[in-house]
Amino acid sequence: MADPEASNDEFAALLEPVLELAGVAGERIMAVYNTGFTVEQKADQSPVTEADMAAHDTIVEGLAALTPELPILSEEAADIPWKVRRGWQRYWLVDPLDGTREFVSRNGEFTVNIALIDGHEPVLGVVSVPVTGTSYYAARGHGAYKRRGDLEAQRIHCRIQCAEQVVIVGSRSHASKALKRYLSNVGHCSLKSMGSSIKACLVAEGKADIYPRLGPTCEWDTAAAQCVVEEAGGRVTDTSMQPLRYNTRDSLLNPHFFAYGDGDVNWAKYIG
Repeated sequence: MADPEASNDEFAALLEPVLELAGVAGERIMAVYNTGFTVEQKADQSPVTEADMAAHDTIVEGLAALTPELPILSEEAADIPWKVRRGWQRYWLVDPLDGTREFVSRNGEFTVNIALIDGHEPVLGVVSVPVTGTSYYAARGHGAYKRRGDLEAQRIHCRIQCAEQVVIVGSRSHASKALKRYLSNVGHCSLKSMGSSIKACLVAEGKADIYPRLGPTCEWDTAAAQCVVEEAGGRVTDTSMQPLRYNTRDSLLNPHFFAYGDGDVNWAKYIG
């Protein structure tokens, strides 16, 4: 039987090279961000820019050199048939530029997301914020950390006991009627609006109690941040309070989900 601690050490050993790779991808993104870039539309009407593709090329090339034996699934190259993917035990799951709408709006709330999936679960996650040079990262069994630039990394933890006034973080570009109902049902709460996977990272560092996502997302949107939240002591679950899992079916869409710190609260009861 494989030693799980040895596997966890193997995952942790990949963190520094992946952090460096995310940083390089962020530099490629910022090189476009500071120019008069053009915006195109994908088939699903979501925006895409040359920054998305520059980051994608950088990350795919870097991961292929780092772990040539592992397949890579990126948002910008997601047309891999289920009959191929279903055989993957371990693979990289990447969103080269999460929050393209925020990128286009130039509000800085976009990230580079790189996750390692093993047995349908995220075991390594790097979420890098190019504008601020901040990175959130984790590997299974090794805790979650936040680092800004060259400063020393700080261990981060979810707020395990909710504040009296629940702090909820929600999407800046995808606010929904379902979220408004949820806020109303929670009652005594405040809302922080934010873009990209930064939302889940705010939960991981104890600045928010819950991020309820009651709208569509894809697996590359959540995997890296899920690892960070879980290693910070929190959970990321569907609305039945079961952990999100990856590459279990043909569709790459996530169910609605919660990222939260306080596991004693039944967060599903507020769905109306």
